[in-house]
Amino acid sequence: MSDAVQQQYQQAYQLSLFTIFYNVIEGIVSMFMGYEDATLTLFGFGVDSFIEVLSGIGIAVMILRIKQNPESHKSNFEIKALKITGTAFYLLSVGLLVGIFFNLINHHKPETTLWGVIISIVSIAVMVWLMNAKKSVGKQLDSVAIIADSNCTKVCVYMSFVLLVSSLIYEFTGFAYADIIGIAGLVYFSITEGKEAFDKAKGKECDCEKC
Repeated sequence: MSDAVQQQYQQAYQLSLFTIFYNVIEGIVSMFMGYEDATLTLFGFGVDSFIEVLSGIGIAVMILRIKQNPESHKSNFEIKALKITGTAFYLLSVGLLVGIFFNLINHHKPETTLWGVIISIVSIAVMVWLMNAKKSVGKQLDSVAIIADSNCTKVCVYMSFVLLVSSLIYEFTGFAYADIIGIAGLVYFSITEGKEAFDKAKGKECDCEKC
């Protein structure tokens, strides 16, 4: 393996580590501010960030594996990580649905959604950069797996966009159900990501180009 290829794999690995680190910070801030402002969409977004950490660990291990042998199959660790990730996404979906139910009964309204606006804008910028950086190095390595990972980052962008729209609607209009609409959007994408994780564990690669 040439020095250039090794550097490209190292870049891909560093991007995966950055993804993990960023999602940890995003998760902590989102959950804390979501709790403080009584915004379930932001809190759920934070929980999703921690689930993305699990996924990111699996991606980092995958990159190390294909660096050694690009034709190798998923390791047992990667398969278990995918199953745990898929289960976590499904559990998040159930929790958010319960939250919708209680918010409707109690006519709950957030204190503010300003932090949702700020965090979602930062997240969109970071995730779009990550998506393009991963796709670039994936094309240089001609790695279908790394390119697929970059394409699947689109889902993170969509979830950030859901948070941004619902937060903006509530912040500027005070519409009581804006937070619930945002939660419903997160439920949809959480179920989608959960299904994709289990499909990958079974050896099926999600068609993330259609995400």
